[in-house]
Amino acid sequence: MCADVCIHDVDGTNPHAHVLLTMRPFNEDRSWGDKQKKVYHLDEQGNKIYDPVKRQYACNKIQTTDWHEHSRAEEWREAWAVCANAYLERGGHEKRLDHRSYERQGLEQIPTIHLGAAAFQMERRGIRTERGDINRAIEVSNKRLREIGARLDELQKWLLEEKANTDTPTLADIIQSIAQRRGGIYGLDDMVELCTANNIMDMAGLDDCFGGMIKERVRIGNELKPIEKRLELLDEHIKQSGIYQQYHSHKTKYDKLKAEHKKLSKETGFGAKRKAQNALDAANHYHETNRMEITLCTAAERHLKAHKNSEGKIPLPDWKAEREKLTAERNKLNARYQKLKTETAKVEKIRSNIYSVTSADRRREQPQRSHSMEL
Repeated sequence: MCADVCIHDVDGTNPHAHVLLTMRPFNEDRSWGDKQKKVYHLDEQGNKIYDPVKRQYACNKIQTTDWHEHSRAEEWREAWAVCANAYLERGGHEKRLDHRSYERQGLEQIPTIHLGAAAFQMERRGIRTERGDINRAIEVSNKRLREIGARLDELQKWLLEEKANTDTPTLADIIQSIAQRRGGIYGLDDMVELCTANNIMDMAGLDDCFGGMIKERVRIGNELKPIEKRLELLDEHIKQSGIYQQYHSHKTKYDKLKAEHKKLSKETGFGAKRKAQNALDAANHYHETNRMEITLCTAAERHLKAHKNSEGKIPLPDWKAEREKLTAERNKLNARYQKLKTETAKVEKIRSNIYSVTSADRRREQPQRSHSMEL
């Protein structure tokens, strides 16, 4: 397979490549092979069946390779990741590529949406866009998820160690010990307040509290994913509606010029051909002058046509209302992330205080142990 690779990086801010692959294989003699071949329909006697309408023998065309099959896309993506990672390792870089989705990788992370050429150029010039704001909100959410995940993983590891240690005092004993040395322990008030509010009386209660945080994190993450996907689709609907409204007049005028040419081309008589040619030149000139506007309007019209409601109308008000509702819901979920982050920090403070007390107790009980062995 041949690959034509074009690498772009105009000003050093958006390096990327376009890869064009051949669908034709090579023959053993190094000549080009066929992309597809004909398989003729045969009758009961094994003879070709002639189609009098098409004036040729009836047949089906099948691909000689499976390179264009969707099932091979996974193979191409994985092969690219393996090759790229080999060069990243050779160059001494720590980062690696992974062709799998965040979900398949087991990562609690929300994927960003595609900016598109227009929004990308506006963002580069310092102009904020809706899609850019969405990606910035997603980045904030992902940062919170990573911070919470790291802390919860540490807490879970610590809780497993505490459960395995049968000599570890109960949480009530530790709180009593901290109360006796209140002046030398930081954050005692916060610890007592949290334990009281959540009715945490022992290590099992702390474990239950931690488990609740894990479940809340997973639940909120699962709620956010479909909301983000729907918002991305609604943004595209609204964007295409705006493009259609903005450039509809250009396409309408072009359609009128084409209709005028079609009308004149049917006329006969003196000067008819000249008039038809002039109309065609006018239509072509207008199209070339307004190519971008007409192309964008045509694409937007096609997109909107595919997403009409049951009544055959473009439900733009409904899309905007739904987007406003989902945006509020997403912001509410993000606020819950922040609250969970605060609660996790409080539990982490409890861990720090408990470690301080248990470490001091063990130093007194086993003074012969070195600092490297202390918890």
